[in-house]
Amino acid sequence: MKRIALGLLCAAALLYALAKAFEPRHPWLGYVAAFAEAAMVGAIADWFAVVALFRHPLGLPIPHTAIIPANKDRIGANLAGFICNNFLSTSQVLSKLKEFDAAARLADWLASPAHARALGDHAVTVARYALGALDDARVRDFLGRTVTAGLAQIDLSRLLGQALDALTAGGRHQALLDDVLEQVAGLIEGDELQGRITEAIAREIKTLRYVGLDQVAARAATRKIVAAVARTIGELAAEPAHPLRQRFDAFVDDFVVKLKHDPEFQARGEQIRAELQAHPALAEYTHGLWDELLAWLHADLARDDSSIRQRVVTMAGSLGARLQRDEPIRRWINEQIEAGAPAAIERYREDIRRYIVERVQEWNADEMTAELERNIGRDLQFIRVNGTLVGGLVGLAIYSLTRMLSP
Repeated sequence: MKRIALGLLCAAALLYALAKAFEPRHPWLGYVAAFAEAAMVGAIADWFAVVALFRHPLGLPIPHTAIIPANKDRIGANLAGFICNNFLSTSQVLSKLKEFDAAARLADWLASPAHARALGDHAVTVARYALGALDDARVRDFLGRTVTAGLAQIDLSRLLGQALDALTAGGRHQALLDDVLEQVAGLIEGDELQGRITEAIAREIKTLRYVGLDQVAARAATRKIVAAVARTIGELAAEPAHPLRQRFDAFVDDFVVKLKHDPEFQARGEQIRAELQAHPALAEYTHGLWDELLAWLHADLARDDSSIRQRVVTMAGSLGARLQRDEPIRRWINEQIEAGAPAAIERYREDIRRYIVERVQEWNADEMTAELERNIGRDLQFIRVNGTLVGGLVGLAIYSLTRMLSP
Protein backbone atom coordinates (compact mmCIF):
# COMPACT_ATOMS: atom_id res chain seq x y z
CA MET A 1 0.00 0.00 0.00
CA LYS A 2 2.93 2.32 0.62
CA ARG A 3 4.18 1.61 -2.90
CA ILE A 4 0.74 2.23 -4.41
CA ALA A 5 0.42 5.55 -2.55
CA LEU A 6 3.94 6.58 -3.55
CA GLY A 7 3.25 5.48 -7.12
CA LEU A 8 0.20 7.75 -7.31
CA LEU A 9 2.30 10.67 -6.03
CA CYS A 10 4.96 10.02 -8.66
CA ALA A 11 2.27 9.67 -11.35
CA ALA A 12 0.78 13.02 -10.32
CA ALA A 13 4.22 14.65 -10.48
CA LEU A 14 4.89 13.18 -13.93
CA LEU A 15 1.44 14.22 -15.13
CA TYR A 16 2.03 17.74 -13.84
CA ALA A 17 5.38 17.98 -15.60
CA LEU A 18 3.95 16.75 -18.93
CA ALA A 19 0.89 19.00 -18.69
CA LYS A 20 3.00 22.09 -18.00
CA ALA A 21 5.38 21.17 -20.80
CA PHE A 22 2.63 20.89 -23.45
CA GLU A 23 0.28 23.51 -22.04
CA PRO A 24 1.47 26.33 -24.41
CA ARG A 25 0.36 24.24 -27.42
CA HIS A 26 -2.67 22.73 -25.72
CA PRO A 27 -4.27 25.23 -23.29
CA TRP A 28 -6.78 22.66 -22.00
CA LEU A 29 -3.82 20.88 -20.32
CA GLY A 30 -4.00 23.66 -17.72
CA TYR A 31 -6.89 21.76 -16.18
CA VAL A 32 -4.76 18.61 -16.08
CA ALA A 33 -1.86 20.50 -14.54
CA ALA A 34 -4.16 21.96 -11.87
CA PHE A 35 -5.48 18.48 -11.06
CA ALA A 36 -1.97 17.01 -10.85
CA GLU A 37 -0.63 19.90 -8.78
CA ALA A 38 -3.43 19.63 -6.21
CA ALA A 39 -3.07 15.84 -6.18
CA MET A 40 0.61 16.16 -5.23
CA VAL A 41 -0.26 18.61 -2.45
CA GLY A 42 -2.96 16.28 -1.09
CA ALA A 43 -0.69 13.25 -1.30
CA ILE A 44 2.22 14.96 0.46
CA ALA A 45 -0.05 16.48 3.14
CA ASP A 46 -1.64 13.11 3.94
CA TRP A 47 1.76 11.40 3.86
CA PHE A 48 2.91 13.91 6.46
CA ALA A 49 -0.18 13.31 8.59
CA VAL A 50 0.16 9.53 8.48
CA VAL A 51 3.89 9.52 9.19
CA ALA A 52 3.47 12.07 12.01
CA LEU A 53 1.37 9.51 13.90
CA PHE A 54 4.31 7.13 14.22
CA ARG A 55 7.53 9.11 13.81
CA HIS A 56 9.09 12.43 12.88
CA PRO A 57 8.71 12.99 9.10
CA LEU A 58 12.13 12.83 7.45
CA GLY A 59 13.61 12.61 10.96
CA LEU A 60 12.90 16.28 11.61
CA PRO A 61 11.77 17.08 15.20
CA ILE A 62 8.71 18.97 14.04
CA PRO A 63 6.31 19.79 16.90
CA HIS A 64 3.27 17.54 17.31
CA THR A 65 4.77 14.68 15.31
CA ALA A 66 5.64 11.12 16.48
CA ILE A 67 2.31 11.38 18.31
CA ILE A 68 1.94 7.75 19.38
CA PRO A 69 5.46 7.25 20.85
CA ALA A 70 5.33 10.62 22.60
CA ASN A 71 1.94 9.93 24.18
CA LYS A 72 2.27 6.19 24.81
CA ASP A 73 1.56 6.39 28.54
CA ARG A 74 -1.39 8.76 28.11
CA ILE A 75 -2.81 6.48 25.42
CA GLY A 76 -2.49 3.53 27.80
CA ALA A 77 -4.30 5.40 30.57
CA ASN A 78 -7.07 6.50 28.20
CA LEU A 79 -7.36 2.97 26.81
CA ALA A 80 -7.66 1.55 30.31
CA GLY A 81 -10.31 4.11 31.21
CA PHE A 82 -12.23 3.40 28.02
CA ILE A 83 -12.27 -0.35 28.64
CA CYS A 84 -13.21 -0.05 32.32
CA ASN A 85 -15.89 2.59 31.79
CA ASN A 86 -17.48 1.05 28.71
CA PHE A 87 -17.05 -2.67 29.31
CA LEU A 88 -16.61 -3.13 33.08
CA SER A 89 -19.04 -0.69 34.66
CA THR A 90 -21.04 -2.15 37.53
CA SER A 91 -24.39 -1.78 35.78
CA GLN A 92 -23.13 -3.44 32.59
CA VAL A 93 -21.53 -6.38 34.37
CA LEU A 94 -24.60 -6.93 36.58
CA SER A 95 -26.82 -6.86 33.52
CA LYS A 96 -24.68 -9.53 31.89
CA LEU A 97 -24.67 -11.60 35.08
CA LYS A 98 -28.46 -11.59 35.15
CA GLU A 99 -28.58 -12.69 31.53
CA PHE A 100 -25.91 -15.31 32.14
CA ASP A 101 -27.90 -17.22 34.82
CA ALA A 102 -24.82 -18.76 36.42
CA ALA A 103 -26.75 -21.20 38.62
CA ALA A 104 -28.61 -22.78 35.68
CA ARG A 105 -25.42 -23.04 33.64
CA LEU A 106 -23.62 -24.64 36.59
CA ALA A 107 -26.48 -27.11 37.08
CA ASP A 108 -26.51 -28.08 33.39
CA TRP A 109 -22.74 -28.42 33.33
CA LEU A 110 -22.58 -30.65 36.41
CA ALA A 111 -25.55 -32.75 35.30
CA SER A 112 -23.80 -33.67 32.06
CA PRO A 113 -22.19 -37.13 32.48
CA ALA A 114 -19.26 -36.11 30.30
CA HIS A 115 -18.57 -33.03 32.41
CA ALA A 116 -18.95 -34.99 35.65
CA ARG A 117 -16.40 -37.55 34.40
CA ALA A 118 -14.07 -34.75 33.32
CA LEU A 119 -14.36 -33.22 36.78
CA GLY A 120 -13.55 -36.60 38.32
CA ASP A 121 -10.50 -36.94 36.05
CA HIS A 122 -9.30 -33.47 37.00
CA ALA A 123 -9.78 -34.25 40.68
CA VAL A 124 -7.71 -37.44 40.33
CA THR A 125 -4.97 -35.57 38.45
CA VAL A 126 -4.77 -32.89 41.13
CA ALA A 127 -4.83 -35.51 43.90
CA ARG A 128 -2.00 -37.49 42.28
CA TYR A 129 0.12 -34.37 42.00
CA ALA A 130 -0.61 -33.44 45.62
CA LEU A 131 0.26 -36.95 46.81
CA GLY A 132 3.53 -36.88 44.91
CA ALA A 133 4.42 -33.60 46.56
CA LEU A 134 3.36 -34.71 50.04
CA ASP A 135 5.13 -38.07 49.91
CA ASP A 136 8.36 -36.58 51.19
CA ALA A 137 10.42 -37.13 54.33
CA ARG A 138 10.44 -33.40 55.00
CA VAL A 139 6.67 -33.36 55.07
CA ARG A 140 6.61 -36.30 57.51
CA ASP A 141 9.09 -34.58 59.80
CA PHE A 142 7.11 -31.36 59.61
CA LEU A 143 3.90 -33.22 60.44
CA GLY A 144 5.51 -34.86 63.46
CA ARG A 145 6.89 -31.56 64.73
CA THR A 146 3.53 -29.89 64.17
CA VAL A 147 1.68 -32.53 66.17
CA THR A 148 4.20 -32.28 68.99
CA ALA A 149 4.11 -28.49 68.98
CA GLY A 150 0.32 -28.59 68.91
CA LEU A 151 0.24 -30.81 71.98
CA ALA A 152 2.51 -28.35 73.77
CA GLN A 153 -0.13 -25.66 73.34
CA ILE A 154 -3.00 -27.76 74.64
CA ASP A 155 -4.22 -27.58 78.24
CA LEU A 156 -5.76 -31.05 78.29
CA SER A 157 -7.58 -30.61 81.58
CA ARG A 158 -9.13 -27.27 80.66
CA LEU A 159 -9.91 -28.45 77.12
CA LEU A 160 -11.69 -31.54 78.41
CA GLY A 161 -13.58 -29.38 80.91
CA GLN A 162 -14.71 -26.99 78.18
CA ALA A 163 -15.77 -29.91 76.02
CA LEU A 164 -17.82 -31.44 78.83
CA ASP A 165 -19.25 -28.01 79.62
CA ALA A 166 -20.46 -27.69 76.02
CA LEU A 167 -21.81 -31.24 76.01
CA THR A 168 -23.80 -30.71 79.23
CA ALA A 169 -25.12 -27.23 78.37
CA GLY A 170 -28.89 -27.07 78.28
CA GLY A 171 -29.27 -30.47 79.96
CA ARG A 172 -27.89 -32.42 77.01
CA HIS A 173 -26.34 -34.93 79.39
CA GLN A 174 -29.80 -35.77 80.75
CA ALA A 175 -30.79 -36.97 77.29
CA LEU A 176 -27.64 -39.10 77.32
CA LEU A 177 -28.61 -40.43 80.74
CA ASP A 178 -32.07 -41.34 79.38
CA ASP A 179 -30.43 -43.34 76.59
CA VAL A 180 -28.17 -45.10 79.09
CA LEU A 181 -31.13 -45.95 81.32
CA GLU A 182 -33.04 -47.33 78.35
CA GLN A 183 -30.09 -49.54 77.42
CA VAL A 184 -29.69 -50.74 81.04
CA ALA A 185 -33.40 -51.54 81.26
CA GLY A 186 -33.24 -53.59 78.10
CA LEU A 187 -30.12 -55.35 79.34
CA ILE A 188 -31.44 -56.41 82.75
CA GLU A 189 -34.74 -57.55 81.32
CA GLY A 190 -32.94 -59.88 78.94
CA ASP A 191 -32.95 -63.62 79.57
CA GLU A 192 -29.14 -63.91 79.33
CA LEU A 193 -28.36 -61.45 82.14
CA GLN A 194 -31.16 -62.80 84.34
CA GLY A 195 -29.76 -66.31 83.87
CA ARG A 196 -26.30 -65.15 84.95
CA ILE A 197 -27.73 -63.41 88.04
CA THR A 198 -29.67 -66.54 88.91
CA GLU A 199 -26.55 -68.74 88.64
CA ALA A 200 -24.51 -66.30 90.73
CA ILE A 201 -27.11 -66.25 93.49
CA ALA A 202 -27.52 -70.05 93.37
CA ARG A 203 -23.77 -70.54 93.87
CA GLU A 204 -23.88 -68.37 96.96
CA ILE A 205 -26.87 -70.19 98.52
CA LYS A 206 -24.83 -73.26 99.54
CA THR A 207 -27.14 -74.45 102.29
CA LEU A 208 -30.11 -74.89 99.96
CA ARG A 209 -28.20 -76.71 97.28
CA TYR A 210 -28.53 -80.04 99.00
CA VAL A 211 -32.33 -79.87 99.08
CA GLY A 212 -32.64 -78.55 95.49
CA LEU A 213 -34.00 -75.14 96.46
CA ASP A 214 -31.01 -73.10 95.36
CA GLN A 215 -32.34 -72.47 91.84
CA VAL A 216 -35.84 -71.64 93.11
CA ALA A 217 -34.50 -69.12 95.61
CA ALA A 218 -32.09 -67.69 93.06
CA ARG A 219 -34.86 -67.14 90.50
CA ALA A 220 -37.03 -65.45 93.12
CA ALA A 221 -34.18 -63.19 94.17
CA THR A 222 -33.42 -62.41 90.54
CA ARG A 223 -37.00 -61.36 89.91
CA LYS A 224 -36.88 -59.07 92.94
CA ILE A 225 -33.57 -57.53 91.80
CA VAL A 226 -34.84 -56.98 88.26
CA ALA A 227 -38.12 -55.54 89.54
CA ALA A 228 -36.29 -53.18 91.91
CA VAL A 229 -33.87 -51.99 89.21
CA ALA A 230 -36.70 -51.59 86.68
CA ARG A 231 -38.73 -49.61 89.20
CA THR A 232 -35.79 -47.34 89.93
CA ILE A 233 -35.09 -46.82 86.25
CA GLY A 234 -38.76 -46.05 85.64
CA GLU A 235 -38.75 -43.48 88.41
CA LEU A 236 -35.56 -41.90 87.02
CA ALA A 237 -36.99 -41.74 83.52
CA ALA A 238 -40.33 -40.31 84.67
CA GLU A 239 -39.10 -37.69 87.17
CA PRO A 240 -36.77 -34.93 85.87
CA ALA A 241 -36.27 -33.80 89.49
CA HIS A 242 -35.42 -37.27 90.80
CA PRO A 243 -32.72 -37.16 93.53
CA LEU A 244 -30.46 -39.48 91.53
CA ARG A 245 -30.69 -37.16 88.53
CA GLN A 246 -29.80 -34.23 90.75
CA ARG A 247 -26.82 -36.13 92.14
CA PHE A 248 -25.77 -36.90 88.56
CA ASP A 249 -26.04 -33.20 87.66
CA ALA A 250 -24.02 -32.21 90.72
CA PHE A 251 -21.34 -34.78 89.92
CA VAL A 252 -21.01 -33.61 86.31
CA ASP A 253 -20.92 -29.92 87.28
CA ASP A 254 -18.33 -30.55 89.97
CA PHE A 255 -16.20 -32.63 87.61
CA VAL A 256 -16.30 -29.90 84.93
CA VAL A 257 -15.28 -27.24 87.44
CA LYS A 258 -12.36 -29.36 88.67
CA LEU A 259 -11.18 -30.02 85.14
CA LYS A 260 -11.21 -26.32 84.33
CA HIS A 261 -9.88 -24.86 87.58
CA ASP A 262 -8.46 -27.51 89.92
CA PRO A 263 -4.61 -27.26 89.94
CA GLU A 264 -4.31 -30.99 90.66
CA PHE A 265 -6.34 -31.91 87.60
CA GLN A 266 -4.41 -29.40 85.48
CA ALA A 267 -1.09 -30.76 86.71
CA ARG A 268 -2.19 -34.28 85.80
CA GLY A 269 -3.21 -33.04 82.33
CA GLU A 270 0.19 -31.44 81.83
CA GLN A 271 1.88 -34.64 82.94
CA ILE A 272 -0.10 -36.69 80.41
CA ARG A 273 0.70 -34.16 77.69
CA ALA A 274 4.42 -34.23 78.50
CA GLU A 275 4.43 -38.03 78.43
CA LEU A 276 2.76 -38.01 75.02
CA GLN A 277 5.27 -35.49 73.67
CA ALA A 278 8.26 -37.43 74.94
CA HIS A 279 7.00 -40.83 73.87
CA PRO A 280 8.68 -41.98 70.62
CA ALA A 281 5.60 -43.99 69.73
CA LEU A 282 3.71 -40.75 69.01
CA ALA A 283 6.05 -39.79 66.18
CA GLU A 284 6.10 -43.34 64.88
CA TYR A 285 2.32 -43.49 65.01
CA THR A 286 2.00 -40.16 63.19
CA HIS A 287 4.46 -41.22 60.47
CA GLY A 288 2.84 -44.62 60.13
CA LEU A 289 -0.63 -43.13 59.88
CA TRP A 290 0.59 -40.66 57.25
CA ASP A 291 2.27 -43.39 55.22
CA GLU A 292 -0.80 -45.62 55.36
CA LEU A 293 -3.03 -42.77 54.24
CA LEU A 294 -0.75 -41.91 51.31
CA ALA A 295 -0.44 -45.58 50.32
CA TRP A 296 -4.20 -46.03 50.32
CA LEU A 297 -4.72 -42.88 48.28
CA HIS A 298 -2.01 -43.89 45.79
CA ALA A 299 -3.56 -47.33 45.37
CA ASP A 300 -7.06 -45.97 44.95
CA LEU A 301 -6.13 -43.26 42.46
CA ALA A 302 -4.13 -45.71 40.35
CA ARG A 303 -7.21 -47.86 39.68
CA ASP A 304 -9.55 -47.24 36.77
CA ASP A 305 -12.48 -47.74 39.14
CA SER A 306 -11.05 -45.34 41.73
CA SER A 307 -13.55 -44.81 44.53
CA ILE A 308 -12.46 -41.17 44.80
CA ARG A 309 -13.09 -40.58 41.11
CA GLN A 310 -16.44 -42.34 41.27
CA ARG A 311 -17.41 -40.36 44.37
CA VAL A 312 -16.55 -37.05 42.67
CA VAL A 313 -18.44 -38.04 39.51
CA THR A 314 -21.48 -39.17 41.50
CA MET A 315 -21.49 -36.08 43.69
CA ALA A 316 -21.13 -33.76 40.69
CA GLY A 317 -23.95 -35.43 38.77
CA SER A 318 -26.18 -35.57 41.82
CA LEU A 319 -25.54 -31.92 42.66
CA GLY A 320 -26.26 -30.88 39.08
CA ALA A 321 -29.53 -32.84 39.01
CA ARG A 322 -30.61 -31.37 42.34
CA LEU A 323 -29.85 -27.85 41.16
CA GLN A 324 -31.81 -28.45 37.97
CA ARG A 325 -34.86 -29.50 39.96
CA ASP A 326 -34.59 -26.86 42.67
CA GLU A 327 -35.46 -23.48 41.18
CA PRO A 328 -35.42 -21.62 44.57
CA ILE A 329 -31.82 -22.61 45.30
CA ARG A 330 -30.76 -21.58 41.78
CA ARG A 331 -32.41 -18.22 42.36
CA TRP A 332 -30.61 -17.97 45.71
CA ILE A 333 -27.24 -18.71 44.07
CA ASN A 334 -27.82 -16.05 41.43
CA GLU A 335 -28.91 -13.57 44.11
CA GLN A 336 -25.70 -14.20 46.09
CA ILE A 337 -23.59 -13.70 42.98
CA GLU A 338 -25.40 -10.51 42.08
CA ALA A 339 -25.17 -9.25 45.67
CA GLY A 340 -21.43 -9.91 45.92
CA ALA A 341 -20.59 -8.80 42.39
CA PRO A 342 -20.62 -4.99 42.85
CA ALA A 343 -17.87 -5.02 45.48
CA ALA A 344 -15.77 -7.41 43.38
CA ILE A 345 -16.35 -5.33 40.24
CA GLU A 346 -15.36 -2.11 41.98
CA ARG A 347 -12.24 -3.71 43.38
CA TYR A 348 -11.00 -5.62 40.37
CA ARG A 349 -11.98 -2.97 37.81
CA GLU A 350 -9.36 -0.69 39.29
CA ASP A 351 -6.88 -3.57 39.32
CA ILE A 352 -7.57 -4.13 35.61
CA ARG A 353 -7.20 -0.42 34.93
CA ARG A 354 -3.84 -0.29 36.71
CA TYR A 355 -2.70 -3.47 34.97
CA ILE A 356 -3.42 -2.03 31.51
CA VAL A 357 -1.69 1.24 32.37
CA GLU A 358 1.37 -0.55 33.76
CA ARG A 359 1.61 -2.93 30.82
CA VAL A 360 1.46 -0.07 28.29
CA GLN A 361 4.09 1.84 30.28
CA GLU A 362 6.36 -1.20 30.09
CA TRP A 363 6.07 -1.46 26.32
CA ASN A 364 8.97 -0.26 24.21
CA ALA A 365 7.76 2.78 22.28
CA ASP A 366 9.42 1.74 19.02
CA GLU A 367 8.07 -1.81 19.25
CA MET A 368 4.56 -0.57 20.06
CA THR A 369 4.69 1.89 17.17
CA ALA A 370 5.84 -0.80 14.76
CA GLU A 371 3.11 -3.17 15.97
CA LEU A 372 0.40 -0.56 15.55
CA GLU A 373 1.69 0.36 12.12
CA ARG A 374 1.63 -3.28 11.07
CA ASN A 375 -2.00 -3.61 12.18
CA ILE A 376 -3.50 -0.32 10.92
CA GLY A 377 -0.87 0.88 8.46
CA ARG A 378 -2.64 -0.60 5.40
CA ASP A 379 -5.80 1.37 6.20
CA LEU A 380 -3.76 4.53 6.81
CA GLN A 381 -2.20 4.24 3.34
CA PHE A 382 -5.69 4.48 1.89
CA ILE A 383 -5.76 7.96 3.43
CA ARG A 384 -2.80 8.86 1.24
CA VAL A 385 -4.44 7.34 -1.83
CA ASN A 386 -7.72 9.14 -1.15
CA GLY A 387 -5.85 12.36 -0.39
CA THR A 388 -4.14 12.20 -3.78
CA LEU A 389 -7.40 11.72 -5.69
CA VAL A 390 -9.54 14.06 -3.57
CA GLY A 391 -6.83 16.72 -3.60
CA GLY A 392 -6.61 16.51 -7.37
CA LEU A 393 -10.37 16.87 -7.79
CA VAL A 394 -10.50 19.82 -5.39
CA GLY A 395 -7.64 21.48 -7.24
CA LEU A 396 -9.37 20.91 -10.58
CA ALA A 397 -12.60 22.40 -9.19
CA ILE A 398 -10.81 25.48 -7.85
CA TYR A 399 -8.93 25.97 -11.13
CA SER A 400 -12.12 25.57 -13.16
CA LEU A 401 -14.06 28.00 -10.95
CA THR A 402 -11.22 30.51 -11.17
CA ARG A 403 -11.19 30.33 -14.99
CA MET A 404 -14.94 30.70 -15.13
CA LEU A 405 -14.89 33.80 -12.95
CA SER A 406 -11.92 35.38 -14.73
CA PRO A 407 -12.84 38.37 -17.02
